[in-house]
Amino acid sequence: MQKLLFDLQAIVGAAHVLTEGDLSAWTQDWRKRTSGKALAVVRPASTDEAARVVKACSDHLAQHPESGLSIVPQGGNTGLVVGSTPDESGHQIVLSLQRLNAVRSIDAANLTMTVEAGCILQTVQERAESEGFWFPLSLAAEGSCTIGGNLGTNAGGTQVVRFGNARDLCLGLEVVTPQGEVWQGLSGLRKDNTGYDLKNLYIGAEGTLGIITAATLKLYPQPKAQLTAWAAVPSMQAAVQLLGLAHQHLSASLTGFEMMGQFALSLVAKHFDNLRVPLYQDTPFCVLLENADAESETHARAQLEGLLEAAMEDGYVTDAVVAENLTQAHTLWQIRESIPLAQAEEGLNIKHDISVPVSSMAAFVAGTDALLTQAIPGVRLVNFGHLGDGNLHYNVQAPEAQDAAVFLREQEAHVNTIVFDAVLAHGGSISAEHGVGSLKVDHLTHYKSPVALDTMRAIKQALDPLNLMNPGRVVRLG
Repeated sequence: MQKLLFDLQAIVGAAHVLTEGDLSAWTQDWRKRTSGKALAVVRPASTDEAARVVKACSDHLAQHPESGLSIVPQGGNTGLVVGSTPDESGHQIVLSLQRLNAVRSIDAANLTMTVEAGCILQTVQERAESEGFWFPLSLAAEGSCTIGGNLGTNAGGTQVVRFGNARDLCLGLEVVTPQGEVWQGLSGLRKDNTGYDLKNLYIGAEGTLGIITAATLKLYPQPKAQLTAWAAVPSMQAAVQLLGLAHQHLSASLTGFEMMGQFALSLVAKHFDNLRVPLYQDTPFCVLLENADAESETHARAQLEGLLEAAMEDGYVTDAVVAENLTQAHTLWQIRESIPLAQAEEGLNIKHDISVPVSSMAAFVAGTDALLTQAIPGVRLVNFGHLGDGNLHYNVQAPEAQDAAVFLREQEAHVNTIVFDAVLAHGGSISAEHGVGSLKVDHLTHYKSPVALDTMRAIKQALDPLNLMNPGRVVRLG
């Protein structure tokens, strides 16, 4: 391996091949569930360097298959399914894309921006805004996650109800293949029917088929007004009915529809006493809505208030507040985004990122809640997420008196089976926006079509016959 490390130093510079010291920023996952060991952390500064690094590794593995060498692509290392950190073998190269962080161009007429994979999501948002545009991908980790990681996992977030996942916001890619070649697919075309859609093959593949080094992204005009409302709803079914009413009243202006359970909000109130959580104490669920209007603030407010009045008349909403200014709106969104942090403060927990059809949401929640509370007396359910697109973070906290680490060790497999079986019964998916990584790869055998899995394995084998790229994530070979 020493010759390979010398070769990598020659490509990116000795200062950017890290083998000693504290490498935990690259080798420990964001949730601190696992910590691996890297042969080296390699930090290329260009697509050419990244391609040469992959070529050197591919050549080494072809000549020395017994070495077990592989590459783990990594962006901001904010993933939740242990998909971008090395295992404990010490045979994996962590290829960090953080130095590939340039905004290459903005095409105002085409409403596109081309950025490198290491660009921080918030940087992309701010650059778009400075040019008079809107890049609507938004999620809690936007201050540290990268575009490459967003695309690698097909990230979702709070605006999916209108704009779709990261996949829907991308028009083109630049990708380094497992052989060290570069596919230049950065076209900003919205129509291109010249064969297989390679872009969508790489998006969501979590670096198992190649390394995304740059992307051409869609931009949108900035809305004239963005108004936020917080509503108390008497049941999950009422929340679903409110969503239908919101589609009728707001149409394409509805850009956010988030659901939060009472216990989830109580954790925010408990651990972040600087945040005043409205309306949650007397209702089982609250909903956060955003109306982004292209006409005016007056029009947006009239739309939102009309929706809430109709919802109250129909019994879907029992009380509501509308943010009077951007500060109040930011505070309401901060409460929503603080739920995962508050849950972490409460202790170790079992996370789920699931989706079911919106029409099945109420039945799924009621049925799964009942199964879990019957199986584990005192269990606490932290239920929140993107109801607008059928995606819930259906998380499970230990009973209050039980040691959280013991609960995780003894109950995680049982809890996952209950939740995933319920998801399958309702025609859903066990991964909505976080990806598969290594945490869920073995579950796919039980919860995904065998035909789909065989097809995925065939694609992986065809594109990466040496199994160089992020092995053991998304799909296993052999």
